Amino acid sequence: MVSSTPPAEVDITVDLVHALLAEQHPDLADRRLKVVANGWDNVIVRIGEDLVARLPRRQLAADLILHEQRWLPELARGLPILVPAPVRQGRPGHGYPWFWSICPWFEGEVAADVPLADPVREADRLGAFVHAFHRPAPPDAPSNPFRDIPVARLAPRTRGNLEQLGPGHESVAALIDRLAAVPAWDSPPVWVHGDLHAANLLVADGRICAVLDFGDLTAGDPAVDLAVAWMLFDADDRRRFRIAAGGGAPVDDATWDRARLWGLHLGLIFLLHSEDSEQFSRLGARLFRAVTSEDAG
Repeated sequence: MVSSTPPAEVDITVDLVHALLAEQHPDLADRRLKVVANGWDNVIVRIGEDLVARLPRRQLAADLILHEQRWLPELARGLPILVPAPVRQGRPGHGYPWFWSICPWFEGEVAADVPLADPVREADRLGAFVHAFHRPAPPDAPSNPFRDIPVARLAPRTRGNLEQLGPGHESVAALIDRLAAVPAWDSPPVWVHGDLHAANLLVADGRICAVLDFGDLTAGDPAVDLAVAWMLFDADDRRRFRIAAGGGAPVDDATWDRARLWGLHLGLIFLLHSEDSEQFSRLGARLFRAVTSEDAG
């Protein structure tokens, strides 16, 4: 298992954010600032009590911020769970080279770290969110070479990652082959979150209160997002999620199988590349067990 957190390409400090605010959003410059997260792509700095600055820490993420700014305010309308749609935009300055966002602050803890008070209820609620989000996407929706791919192309990478776990996983290799052979998504592309996992779901008082981090926003196969079912729910609650995500009728078998392969793919990535994150290592172990168990369907 190795670290996969990329190094920052810029040094983002409270002093830098203060200078950017003073120049571009002076009405916020006197607020207390605090770095609250330093992730793969972005640094999150809390601005007072109700806002955060979301600043890319590497060039790849700079493009993703623009996607959020363009599309998320529109997509947020009609969703049954809150999303951090940008309320203001920032531009380069003071040596910082990229555009950045100011978003609402939501209180809570990520679902990877805290239990859900009522998984049955949350399976229904998160399924309804996914169904509402998976609306038809326009031709100019962002592309994503890591998410907008058929599972037949995903399978070789998944098999390669499985081999890194060592021998003794022949049944999992057979599962990969079976899931990769299901029919591909052949309907018009829908909006896809692209990174819908338990560390991007915020929980308050046992309820999912916000869905975070839309940097991987793209259009394509909804199965990518449905993999979250194996991260949060047991078999019975997954069935409830599947029905809610289908709008009252279960998601079709082929899409559900593709989602399971996406879950296996992500579980292996989390397992193999999380030496510097106990949270993702734990998430990967749970996800791998869930998607490979006999009652995973």
